[in-house]
Amino acid sequence: MLKYIEETGKYVEITGFRNIMIGDAKEFLKAVRKEKQQRGWVQFFDAELVATWQHLHFAVLNALLAFKNERNISKSVAMEAMLYASAQRQIRRAIELIGVKCDSANVAVVIIGESPNSVKVCLSAVSKRLGKEPDETVLELTKEKTQSIRKAFGINAKELEAVMEKNNVEQALVNLVIERTALLSTQL
Repeated sequence: MLKYIEETGKYVEITGFRNIMIGDAKEFLKAVRKEKQQRGWVQFFDAELVATWQHLHFAVLNALLAFKNERNISKSVAMEAMLYASAQRQIRRAIELIGVKCDSANVAVVIIGESPNSVKVCLSAVSKRLGKEPDETVLELTKEKTQSIRKAFGINAKELEAVMEKNNVEQALVNLVIERTALLSTQL
């Protein structure tokens, strides 16, 4: 799903891939980043801890605004997006929480670029490297994902109940995760 972030003039693709074999996560990331030819950023996440595309969209927005306002923690927009998506200030902890691991079967990917074409070229390179077509359904919430996300982000039943509208537990969870990511900018 390609979106334009007006506040920063950047384009972002948020999608995922299902049933992939990563093996060595560091080597995988290194190879993918080497292959991308256009100027831009790519970041991978363990899709099992992503609370829908909205979670990553707000993480990217906050990361881009942090760079624009010179309040970034990391040296790259991709890593800043990882920090915001994980609601962590430390890179190591962010990667441990929501980064891809050697056993990650479903991954979410964010590609940030200057133009729709640069994003498309990068997505094509990622798809080719993985040998798979994008599958946005890995971003959707399932019962299992909901429990994993609650545990990872420390969200309890009372919190969910407090923000829930119309018995929509999933949207309440998404809202709480986004709130946690937004709070990172107040801690800088």
